[in-house]
Amino acid sequence: MNRVDAFLELVVKQKGSDLHIIAGNPPRLRLQGETHTVKYRELSSKETKELLFEIMSEEQQEEYESNQVIDFSYDIPNLSRFRVNAFEHLGGTGIVFRVIPTDIQTLQQLGLPPILKNLARQRKGLILVTGPTGSGKSTTLSAMIDFINTHRKGHIITIEDPVEFLHKNKDCLISQRELGSHTRNFASALHSALREDPDVILVGEMRDLETIHLALTAAEMGILVMATLHTSSASSSIERIINAFPPGEEPYVRTMLSTSLCGVLSQQLVRTADNRSRIAAIEIMINNAAISNVIREGKTEQIENIIQGGAMQGMQLMDTALKRLVESKKITGEEAFLKSRYKEDFALVRDEVEVEKIENSVTSTDSIS
Repeated sequence: MNRVDAFLELVVKQKGSDLHIIAGNPPRLRLQGETHTVKYRELSSKETKELLFEIMSEEQQEEYESNQVIDFSYDIPNLSRFRVNAFEHLGGTGIVFRVIPTDIQTLQQLGLPPILKNLARQRKGLILVTGPTGSGKSTTLSAMIDFINTHRKGHIITIEDPVEFLHKNKDCLISQRELGSHTRNFASALHSALREDPDVILVGEMRDLETIHLALTAAEMGILVMATLHTSSASSSIERIINAFPPGEEPYVRTMLSTSLCGVLSQQLVRTADNRSRIAAIEIMINNAAISNVIREGKTEQIENIIQGGAMQGMQLMDTALKRLVESKKITGEEAFLKSRYKEDFALVRDEVEVEKIENSVTSTDSIS
């Protein structure tokens, strides 16, 4: 047992998402989106680095000393797996551990919209899952991969940095590759995957032009490609891909994207009404004829209106997703206001919540007197 395991056991028992060990500070846990200090002394840079090197191989230690930053996975049997990022900062060494649940939850268990099953049933094309860091993109993708693994016979290749959820073969054969350990980068792994008879390829992140180009090519070749981007909406995701290419190639890329894109899921995690967990609010765009036309013609500013009118096809804007969560009493109006894009649409909901709080407080006071 390594010394850091005690802190990691604490974050798992507290149902937290992250552990921060930053030199010059006591450890901190992230619980329901907020960081909380552990009642422990401040850790020096020397102690922090020792904690880090205890869980690293010699090769990883050499890489860290050379680059001053590293990503890798760490596993504690019978507890959990963790995604680890270590780095150097002004105060010394810093380490952030992200908890990766051992059990892969299904789409139904996560409470995700049924349309995600339809997307996972696609045989070819590109599916994007987008959102900021810590928005649950990997969890959503793992559930979709598990659905495919259960309902289809084929070969699934995942390319991740690092490998997070461990999938067992069900009806599919699964090959999971990790950057650094099994391949140099996403682009080289994706280029190799095209020759490995895949039915589905999961790309952990489309970081550069070559990776994006290869992902689009694979989607056009008849492979289902699933990938992530750090964008906040469907329209911004499409623009991010197009803007990655040189200006002269824009018409070609728009045409390629208009035909190969299956859909875009843009999500964020929202605190539940009981303040005990978080739930995903998801904007959903399905590539229909109208979406395809505006992508090809470069009129992505029209995408929001098409999504708003596409409810029958399972589409919804982020603010619509938040309103539905409020209506089902899964989140509060105040939380929806904080997470919404167009605040004016949620101001009334927030004010109603505040009035209700005051009325409840008055009623409580009257009953006591």
